[in-house]
Amino acid sequence: MTTNPTQPQATLPKSQTSTSTNAPYLKLPESTTIPPYVTQCPSNGLCSRLPPDCMNCTTNYSCIYGKPATFDCKVKPYVHCVDQNNNKQENFTINMTCQFCWQIPPTDYVCTNSTNCMTVSCPRQRYNATCTVRDHIHCLGNRVFPKMLYCNWTGGYKWSTALALSITLGGFGADRFYLGQWREGLGKLFSFGGLGIWTLIDVLLIGVGYVGPADGSLYI
Repeated sequence: MTTNPTQPQATLPKSQTSTSTNAPYLKLPESTTIPPYVTQCPSNGLCSRLPPDCMNCTTNYSCIYGKPATFDCKVKPYVHCVDQNNNKQENFTINMTCQFCWQIPPTDYVCTNSTNCMTVSCPRQRYNATCTVRDHIHCLGNRVFPKMLYCNWTGGYKWSTALALSITLGGFGADRFYLGQWREGLGKLFSFGGLGIWTLIDVLLIGVGYVGPADGSLYI
């Protein structure tokens, strides 16, 4: 059987032809992207002490509130941990108390602080805080939650210093100036402490903590 010499030959697509016989085509390996949660996961630590972001757990919301509960967990990819015998482990159990994150004790979470509310007021003021559960604490529900907290911050004013100034230099308004209450301080200065009466009253009010810093913070 003969072939027709006039038949056109098949040509390769341009993208598959090589421009040089000395430089073969090489495919570069794809880069592996490590998830951001890996930086929060200690390597070769106990699996039961891993932060919740490093594991996936089967949540049982039918557990009895306040009672001990056990959850089956598995480490996420790229996370390496061990058991009590220092053996590599992927599946393990977590023992915790059955409660939602917003129900755990205040020592188990950290909240934002507000410096715009008055700590010395009646009734005592509250503010909206955003709280985050600590890494080693396990609980049900969202680990970041809002909560109403009492104003509890300090501007660095010492109660002992304010009381000492009120006793020694209260007639000149030094205690009020120290607390940032300059209007009352000027009034005591030019009235010689209200002829001594205002001075005695301020000693009592500062002594019981009724008069505080002008910024609304607590004493230290």
